Amino acid sequence: MLTVVTFLPLLVCAVLLLLPRTLPERAYVWVWITTAAVDLALVVGVWTGYDTDGGMQYEQRVRWIPSAGVGYHVGVDGLSLPLVALTCLLFLAVAVHSLRETRRVRSYVCLFLFLQTVSIGLFVALDLILFFVFFDLSIVGMFFVIAGWGHGERARAAALKFFLYTFVGSLALLLGFIGLYLAADPHTFDIVDLTRANPLAGRGLYAGLVLLAIGVGLAVKTPTVPFHTWLPPAHTDAPATGSAILAGVLLKMGTYGFVRIAMPLLPGSWRHYALVIVIVGAVSVVYGALVALAQTDFKRMIAYTSVNHMGYVVLAVGAAGTLAGSDAQARTLAVTGAVTQMVSHGLITAALFLLAGVLYDRGRTYTMDSYSGLAAHAPRFAAVTAVAAFASLGIPGFSGFIAEFQIFTGSLASHAIATAIAVTGILITAALFLTALRRMFLGTPRLPETIPTGIVRDLRKAEALSTVPLLAVALVIGIAPRWLLDVIEPASRTLTGLVAR
Repeated sequence: MLTVVTFLPLLVCAVLLLLPRTLPERAYVWVWITTAAVDLALVVGVWTGYDTDGGMQYEQRVRWIPSAGVGYHVGVDGLSLPLVALTCLLFLAVAVHSLRETRRVRSYVCLFLFLQTVSIGLFVALDLILFFVFFDLSIVGMFFVIAGWGHGERARAAALKFFLYTFVGSLALLLGFIGLYLAADPHTFDIVDLTRANPLAGRGLYAGLVLLAIGVGLAVKTPTVPFHTWLPPAHTDAPATGSAILAGVLLKMGTYGFVRIAMPLLPGSWRHYALVIVIVGAVSVVYGALVALAQTDFKRMIAYTSVNHMGYVVLAVGAAGTLAGSDAQARTLAVTGAVTQMVSHGLITAALFLLAGVLYDRGRTYTMDSYSGLAAHAPRFAAVTAVAAFASLGIPGFSGFIAEFQIFTGSLASHAIATAIAVTGILITAALFLTALRRMFLGTPRLPETIPTGIVRDLRKAEALSTVPLLAVALVIGIAPRWLLDVIEPASRTLTGLVAR
């Protein structure tokens, strides 16, 4: 089943490339929408059949490169299944939003189908080399999306910076994987086997260097301070759909790597350097929020809030590695909050980036001072953007509150000072979103010179259908989170047990 879910989009991509170019451009997008809907339905089926107390499920193992200890090994548990579902939902939303796309639609659709396969593949991979292959291919796919459909020459420069940064990070990641392989006896890249063997237990400096290599590779992808500088230009100059997938899915590859690889495979080193990880998380939270507050570009502001929100995840996983001053329940709560935050951030920030694309489509600029009183021209757009902004700052009733409450509660016992500093990020985030809403939607109506008619069209049907459902899911999680937490919590409990051994 997981193999079908993973490779269905790639199969459809191959079929589209073989079909004659005489198909209408809109037909390609409808094929993509249908494929994404089918994939999401299959994941719902997987979720329905998932046993919350059953550990790793839907596993499939096939020999791939046996002489090197590499195999095709896939499966899902409570850490990965929510991210697989998130990925399928976001790609469906982006496909619906792309009904308005007119530039090289065939290539555009095929690139996103390719990205969907590599994204799902990474979250279900249980072999380090398989994980690395999908990790690297995601960089290639997003490079072409930014360079080909971004905003002119700046987009090509941003795409190159994104590629170089993240590719260097992936090389560090590969070095760490090789270090794990060499330490194992027998040599293997299988994540389940390596978790069971714990080959770097008591290896001191060697284990620390392996964690450093893996940590840097994942930190670049997340991104955390100081490896975040590729993110703002990549987001600002990418198309709205590319930004939604980059923030909603690709950034999660870094944080997911921490909970799937770094923590269970290197438990001793993770505990030893937990304080460093917590500090990096707290700094990312505050720095991301402060820099976002200083932005005048709406899309760039949203990009920096991703640094802020991913900082909460890093804070939580660092706290989960601190045994002193905490108990197993607190550590489990921190990990559960981290995974919930990944899902929450994906839903809300993807919606915000799609709404930023609506703003650019109307006025050809993201500069907030170019707009004023937009609520009078486009009340539906203003209302949906306001809901997304309040959801992003973590008010009760939305998924962000559930995630951040768990993170702070789980982290406070062992790292009270760092957690208190991170809480200030919520206040700064509230200030920046309220300021942005006041600038653009309230006051005397004013529009950019690029709208000479003085008329701003409100949300189109495709734009509403691609954003409102994402916020609706965030609302459902915020009001009734048990259906999600019941899946995540048992896996979080298992992970904290592995880290504490």
